[in-house]
Amino acid sequence: MDDPAWRPSPKARVLWAVNAALLWIPIVAAQIVWAIVDAGHGPWHLAAAVATVALAATHIGIVPVWRYRVHRWEISDSAVYTRSGWFTQERRIAPISRIQTVDTERGPIDRWLGLATVTVTTASSAGAVEITALDVAVADATAARLTEIAGRNGVDAT
Repeated sequence: MDDPAWRPSPKARVLWAVNAALLWIPIVAAQIVWAIVDAGHGPWHLAAAVATVALAATHIGIVPVWRYRVHRWEISDSAVYTRSGWFTQERRIAPISRIQTVDTERGPIDRWLGLATVTVTTASSAGAVEITALDVAVADATAARLTEIAGRNGVDAT
C-alpha cells in the first residue's frame, strides 16, 4: 500500500514552531530566575543556557520541518490513512466502516493561522485518527466528505 498522498498546510511548520517556542518559555524563565537568585555559580548557568539554546533551536527550527516532511494524510471510499510523527513515526489506517464521529478543532494558534484538525473517532482501541494542521476550508471539506462516505456505508460502527 502506498503512503498517504496529501500533506498538511504549509502553515503547519509555523504552528509547530510556535507551539514548541511556547513550551520553552517557562524553561528560559526558570533559568533566568535561577541565574539571578544563584549568581555565584556563573559557569553552571552558562552551560545550562548553552544547552537550552541548542535544544530549543532544534525543537523550534528543525523539528517542524522534519514533521512536515513526514506528515501525510489521505481519504478514500474505504479508509482514512495518516502518517505522523517526527522521531517515532506512526502510520494509521482506519476503515470507513469503523468511523463513529468526525470532529474539527481549532485552538487559538490554529485560528490565528487559519488551520484546523480533523479528528476521526473509530470503533478501535487504538483511539482516534487525527489529521492535523489543515487549512480550514480543507478541514471542513474533509469532515463533510468523511461524513458523507460513512453515511453511504449504512453500517453502525459501534
